[in-house]
Amino acid sequence: MGRDSNPRGLFRPNTLSKRAHSTTLPPIRFGRRARILRGKNRSASAENRESLLDTCGSGAHGAAMFFLTILGSGSAGNCALVETPQTRLLVDGGLSCMQMRKRLAACGVNPLEIDGILLTHEHGDHAGGLDVWCKNFHTPVYANALTAEALKRQSPGVRKDWRVFVTGSDFTVKDVAVQTFSVPHDAMDPVGFVLHHGRKALGVLTDLGFATKLACERVRQAQTLLIEANHDEKLLQNDTKRPWATKQRIMSRHGHLSNDAAAGVLAGMLDGNLRRAVLGHLSRDCNSAELATRTTRARLLAEGAREDAVEVFVADQRTPGPRFAIGGSA
Repeated sequence: MGRDSNPRGLFRPNTLSKRAHSTTLPPIRFGRRARILRGKNRSASAENRESLLDTCGSGAHGAAMFFLTILGSGSAGNCALVETPQTRLLVDGGLSCMQMRKRLAACGVNPLEIDGILLTHEHGDHAGGLDVWCKNFHTPVYANALTAEALKRQSPGVRKDWRVFVTGSDFTVKDVAVQTFSVPHDAMDPVGFVLHHGRKALGVLTDLGFATKLACERVRQAQTLLIEANHDEKLLQNDTKRPWATKQRIMSRHGHLSNDAAAGVLAGMLDGNLRRAVLGHLSRDCNSAELATRTTRARLLAEGAREDAVEVFVADQRTPGPRFAIGGSA
């Protein structure tokens, strides 16, 4: 379901106030000695993580106000908006700057209100809009060192406010605690995220060839998981537009998750916190929303899940989706 009576699933303008950019991470200036986050936020111990989560969203209403909207997802570009009472973050910036601004406006969000952009990796469909965005807005960009260096080489004349994290580290952006973890993909150092606000958790697992044990353990905390469901294996194998080498790359352990593989990850989370799956990054030629949804639901039912145990949605490439309340109904 979308927002109340809004049939297009777009944000109404909301009343959250504008905020200046704030973070616990120091900016990185390439060409000088890089200052990379170390110390307590790098630790991933259970005790430290619990302490970190307790400090994020611990107010009277904070834990209940945690939202996700997919601004666009697919081969042509990926970008998602995450909101809490104090923070607005983008996950990836693969849409054009114009499209990101347009879709944020449809959500009632001014680009100046964005507190940071979290990057999963450097590929154009996840970072292609950053150059123009950063020429217009001084938004902090959070990435690991190899991802930041790759993007700097691609656009040496564009200055970005880099906030570099170590893959596997935890850090905070205002009232959002961010966990990072490595995923297998044909990029420099691709990562997934689990974002926490209070006791609510959102997982981001996109662009990976297979789901490692580490990735599955991390996202088990999430009530809502954005997960790649890139292709149907038969449609990809029978596709006449792609050369065999491209098909092999997509199906490899550093390629993209199929519908069946994504459904398998979700089935393994049925005994955890999962209440909603958002299927993203669908191939235009080798998948469809109906096919991805049917494959996922069939697998969950085959594993003994109730019909209403996990909500299944498909992210759209062209328009923003519903505003999902993490830990609640859309």
